[in-house]
Amino acid sequence: MTTERLVARAREHLRVLCEDIGQRAAGSPGNQAATDYVADVLSGLGFDVATPRFEVVHWVGGGVVLEAGDESFTAEAGPYAPGCRVRAPLIVASTVEEVEGGDVAGRVVLLRGDVAREQLMPKGFTYYEPERHRRIVRALEAAGPAAVVAATGRDPSLAGGLSPFPLIEDGDVDIPSVFLTEAEGARLARFGGQTVRLESDAQRVASWGCNVVATRGAPSPRRAVACAHVDAKIGTPGALDDAAGIVTLLLLAESLGEQAPDRGGPLAIELLAMNGEDHYANPGERAYFAGNEGRLGDVVLAINLDGVGYREGRDAYSTYGLDAEFERVIADALAAEPSLVPGPPWMQGDHAIFVMNGVPALAFTSERSEELLASVVHTPADTVDLVDPEKLVRLARALAGLLGRLGRPPDAR
Repeated sequence: MTTERLVARAREHLRVLCEDIGQRAAGSPGNQAATDYVADVLSGLGFDVATPRFEVVHWVGGGVVLEAGDESFTAEAGPYAPGCRVRAPLIVASTVEEVEGGDVAGRVVLLRGDVAREQLMPKGFTYYEPERHRRIVRALEAAGPAAVVAATGRDPSLAGGLSPFPLIEDGDVDIPSVFLTEAEGARLARFGGQTVRLESDAQRVASWGCNVVATRGAPSPRRAVACAHVDAKIGTPGALDDAAGIVTLLLLAESLGEQAPDRGGPLAIELLAMNGEDHYANPGERAYFAGNEGRLGDVVLAINLDGVGYREGRDAYSTYGLDAEFERVIADALAAEPSLVPGPPWMQGDHAIFVMNGVPALAFTSERSEELLASVVHTPADTVDLVDPEKLVRLARALAGLLGRLGRPPDAR
């Protein structure tokens, strides 16, 4: 297929995922439509497609009313928090010690300052568990407030470009929570000790999601896995994070589909639309690795695509757990593509879980990822106009060439 045709296909895929479907939080109707779309495209390209389901908590946000005295405050419901109807005294805390030692039970606690400087990692996220975060969550659950109001600013490393950011984004924490700006928090703090009214219409909904696993090639268990995440944060169209990665997988499938399947070859290709990278419980990752227990030793290389195709700069790749010869093969395969450059390692993606399980990995993201984290990722600004479809085509073709090399005997690579 010509470059022009592939670029047109890339634009079409981006439009469907980010505009026609839009919201793709795991378990949402849009998420289910997105996995159906990806599965249909891959099946139509001749891949064997499976869509194993898992249970997931979907969340529906709603309006928030926050009042104290004669004043109203602008706040948003914390994702995955339960709704509430509360009238209770307000207590203000700036440190975890003030939560642990304060008269918090049955009250609305305003968290601001040091205790609210970072988004708290979910309780069940076993891959990264800062003790400071665990202590704050334990303190809140032991104290038993009626609700939490968090005054926050920016935390690009964990919350992306959101400002303010939700301090608690965890469906395993059953305390109602909302968040607001630091300026609104300072205004609300003046009402410490007085009764506040807090109402949130948010609700949790039991739902389902699925991964999309498409395979092609050798019947041998040895395989290369290329993945991207199909879900997006609540409230964002998720073009760079990570519709662009999914579109690259679809373009890679087109490129591989132009080659005759080598059923007798030494290496199978698995294209994986992972579902739940931006969900507090990582349900798709958990389901995938549970289903591959005892089989990960067959994975020759895991390739992750997340944040690729930004219209500014180039895409950067980094490697994990590869020997010198494997590094050489990858460097040689990618050297001919000027839109790709070596970059620093990063662990905020699905490749990290492969690495933790001893699987060699190759990850792609924008060389300007820090800029994107600070201003775009996880926000409504993550729209299709930020993506260069031609870069996605270039990346897909480079990956097809790399996978072709991996499928040859070592002395022919």
